[in-house]
Amino acid sequence: QVQLVESGGGLVQPGGSLRLSCAASGFSMDHYVLGWFRQAPGKEREGVSCISESDGRIYYADSVKGRFTISIDKAENTVSLQMNNLKPEDTAVYYCAADPSAFSIETMFEWGPPLYGMDYWGEGTLVTVSS
Repeated sequence: QVQLVESGGGLVQPGGSLRLSCAASGFSMDHYVLGWFRQAPGKEREGVSCISESDGRIYYADSVKGRFTISIDKAENTVSLQMNNLKPEDTAVYYCAADPSAFSIETMFEWGPPLYGMDYWGEGTLVTVSS
């Protein structure tokens, strides 16, 4: 049974940092597409940062480029998102998602919201950026 469990969310002041982690079980990161998505109240779920093994591409939303970094630890079966210089507009529930089909980032966006073609989702962790 595949499980994705996020951790690391919380309240942070503007300009601060948080590191989100997603622990995967029942799922191998040897062949995958996975990443982080977020959904703010009243808004559509959006891709924040994703990795696809099929094309080796790493995607970052324009709004987070230069501030967020995605990383994978295959030994620990975790995917993390380091978030620096956080802004109030980063406030959202952040979800980890994965799919063993390893389709490309382009295909992921062709699927589109809310699930982007991903079979497995975590429960989400809330990030609030506020002074």
